[in-house]
Amino acid sequence: MKNLREVPAPGPEAYDRARTALHTAMAEPEPATTVVRPKRWFSWPKVSVAAVGAAAVATAVVMGTTGGTVPTGPAIEAAPPVVESPLVKLASEIKAAAALTGDSSLIIGTKTAPDGSPYVYYTVYTDKGQVFKGDSAKTLGASAAKNEDQARPFDAKVMAAARQAANGDVEKARVAMVTAAGNALGLGLSPAEADKAWADAQAEVDETFRKAGKEVLPPRPRPTGKDLENRIGNHLWSNATYALFVGAANAEIRAGVLKLLATIKEATVGETDVDGQRALTIGASPDILGGHASAKLTINADNGLPIRDETFPAENSPSPSKYAVVTYKSSRVNLADVAAGKI
Repeated sequence: MKNLREVPAPGPEAYDRARTALHTAMAEPEPATTVVRPKRWFSWPKVSVAAVGAAAVATAVVMGTTGGTVPTGPAIEAAPPVVESPLVKLASEIKAAAALTGDSSLIIGTKTAPDGSPYVYYTVYTDKGQVFKGDSAKTLGASAAKNEDQARPFDAKVMAAARQAANGDVEKARVAMVTAAGNALGLGLSPAEADKAWADAQAEVDETFRKAGKEVLPPRPRPTGKDLENRIGNHLWSNATYALFVGAANAEIRAGVLKLLATIKEATVGETDVDGQRALTIGASPDILGGHASAKLTINADNGLPIRDETFPAENSPSPSKYAVVTYKSSRVNLADVAAGKI
């Protein structure tokens, strides 16, 4: 494979990782060139990647316990019944299928660079949890050969949540996926603990704004009701699709992600055709994407592998996101072959 020219913006997976850290409100919109798919949001205004704090609030999640007293703070709403969902059906078929050879998942993503040219990036997720990246087969191979593992604690958490969902405990997996980057929403905490988690989260990011010379917004109230529900859906969509775009060729990860996406009430599932192959579309509304965009994830209807991820501007939004699309190719590989440049 030929090396591609370097472009100013890193691959979309880099932004996804940044967005999984703590977010807060910000007045100015994120540069269009960095928006590759809807992001998690901490408050309704758009969020700049530059404003992301390095640490998330590491508060404990107490959900669905047996015995003792369950705190009465914000609780993640029980997922709707998903037995009949085509995503759950497909997830079951993926789990039942014969295991493919290889010890790693290779994802090749293609987006449009700021100059209009295609920008290709490569991600390998090993069955042991390692992550290697590159902007060409050569740089990916070099990273693997040097054992430059780029996996972070967040990667381990979202992958563990996907595996948990794949193996049956979808409710606990849903909570784990929503809170993989921290629990600023205070899920499962007492009211006092939830208020503190939210205040600490705002304080941390406000400090990041000050250091960046940006205006600090007034305190925002902790979300409740529909606002809280939408944010939970936002975190679940963002974190679960991140796991898919890193480890799609791992059948367990893929099946778990599909089961988790099926629990989002606002998500819609449809059928389509892509280059002669049956496909499913999974749509996310502006309600759970901060109001500025909607998203459509297209997957192969037979194996669940991602085909493309599209972002559409939201109608009537004062600052709509720009249309963007990332296409994906996924396969099982051996890490030794990747390190040797044999892909």
